[in-house]
Amino acid sequence: MNTLLHTALTLSARSVPVLPLRAGKVPFGNCPACRDNACGGRPNMKTPGACQCPRVCHGWAAAATDPAVLTGHPWASVWEQAQAVAYHPGGAGLTVVDLDDPQAVAWAHQTLPATRTVPTTRGEHWVYLGSIRSANSVRPGVDIKSLMSYARWLGPGTGTMTELPDTVRALAVKEPSPARPAPHIAVPASAGGGECPHRMPAYLDRGIAMAEQRISEATCGVHATVYRTFLAVLSAHGRCGCLTDTHITRLFAAAQTKGESARHCTDAWTNALTRLGL
Repeated sequence: MNTLLHTALTLSARSVPVLPLRAGKVPFGNCPACRDNACGGRPNMKTPGACQCPRVCHGWAAAATDPAVLTGHPWASVWEQAQAVAYHPGGAGLTVVDLDDPQAVAWAHQTLPATRTVPTTRGEHWVYLGSIRSANSVRPGVDIKSLMSYARWLGPGTGTMTELPDTVRALAVKEPSPARPAPHIAVPASAGGGECPHRMPAYLDRGIAMAEQRISEATCGVHATVYRTFLAVLSAHGRCGCLTDTHITRLFAAAQTKGESARHCTDAWTNALTRLGL
């Protein structure tokens, strides 16, 4: 049996949801629509496969404990190509504090209660009992991986696992960074010029405002909501040339206020353009 699959089955028998990773610590997309993140989305709690794929096929939501799932289609053809095993900490009732460099490890030793530790390439994973929302860059070199996230399996580690401390819980509710300006992203204009041909100009302003509201009201699956909103805006206005940098900046600012990074905004916009053939 493939070594990684053996590891995955061993973990799944302990009720730890697992999934295979390809090169670059990236989950496999297991249907044509999702390969190489062409769908532009991520799974979320309420709608697994929020990229609109008809089934849970990639990302943390695809992590499974059922041996029939792990060894059946589409996983069966994936394990020989896989580079690592990942697991969904939140699904196992765990939280991983990912310490990415020696300075972050030193901070943890000074600040956090001792728990199980797992060496990583550049630092350590500190694993606690209890699950919370995941958050990246909560302080220099520190990410929190729990619900709606995955962590690479690097071995059982050493030490006794302890309860999730309030210090880590507080880090997970850190306010998002201020929005950055959107980069210039060209949208092809129609031969008719820059005026929206199907409605009055006020229609575009109303559409942008509604898109901002849709993003700001997202309570989970923010990345998927951002992508679908960008797709809807481009479907309506991407071919008529009426979108300007000001409109795009407003959309990016709404997304970043919800915690999306500038890179993820750019990826979502680019993927929406590709989806529509623009």
